[in-house]
Amino acid sequence: MTFTTRFAPSPTGPLHLGHAYSALLAYDMAQAQNGTFLLRIEDIDQTRARDHWESQIYDDLAWLGVSWPEPVLRQSERMNFYAQAHDILWERGLMYVCDCTRRDIETALSAPQEGVPRHGPDGLIYPGTCRTRHPRTGPRPTDKPLRLDMAAALRHLTKPLSYKETGLNAGQITCGDLVTTVGDIVLARRDMGTSYHLSVVVDDAAQGITDVVRGADLAEATMIHVLLQKLLDAPTPAYHHHRLIRDEAGKRLAKRDDARAISKYRAEGTSPDDIRAMVDLRP
Repeated sequence: MTFTTRFAPSPTGPLHLGHAYSALLAYDMAQAQNGTFLLRIEDIDQTRARDHWESQIYDDLAWLGVSWPEPVLRQSERMNFYAQAHDILWERGLMYVCDCTRRDIETALSAPQEGVPRHGPDGLIYPGTCRTRHPRTGPRPTDKPLRLDMAAALRHLTKPLSYKETGLNAGQITCGDLVTTVGDIVLARRDMGTSYHLSVVVDDAAQGITDVVRGADLAEATMIHVLLQKLLDAPTPAYHHHRLIRDEAGKRLAKRDDARAISKYRAEGTSPDDIRAMVDLRP
């Protein structure tokens, strides 16, 4: 099987040094394996996605020396595929309507039980308020948020969840108790029609991704993706979670950290080799 990986930025701000490191690492790994590097634009959040940020992604990556086959997959053009995945999970009774607000969830968690975590890889761990409030029969609602019934989903499995890690903490990783540490995650948001977790799983399968290269900040979300892969009969790729690029104070870079935007380095006369040296990644 041909090594195939991807870089999947959201067009919601400028690429920074952390993005450069991730894209270059994935590209170098694909080149070393005589494989394929794909670019995906993750623009399901149309309230924040902007055309000029997408154009700058292409310009920045090309300047760094990264190339990819056309056409580029854009998530905003694939909503029908995400809907099909939602239908599968809904028909199996694994999703339910949730009309709780964030304040509702915070209030329900205001007196947490000792030893029970409040936060997971998807934010606040949902207390299950709507789990039995709405019927799960009939056509799938398309105008309301939908959550995955984690306990019901896990009952569909025949063996423990695990995946191959080739980056940090390399080895075969076994997922823990998703009911306690993750909870009932949102798979369809009212304003997007889908969610990051579901769309990334559907797209990785569609693009034949064999190796996911991404930052260590997404390592905890991998157990969610592996579960969805099993539920949707999709293959599980290997995962390479890499170190994060941080500033002088040790803080992880974010898009709002405009001082480290690739476009500004370009404007100041920095070379692609200089960028590689900054992130300690030699060709």
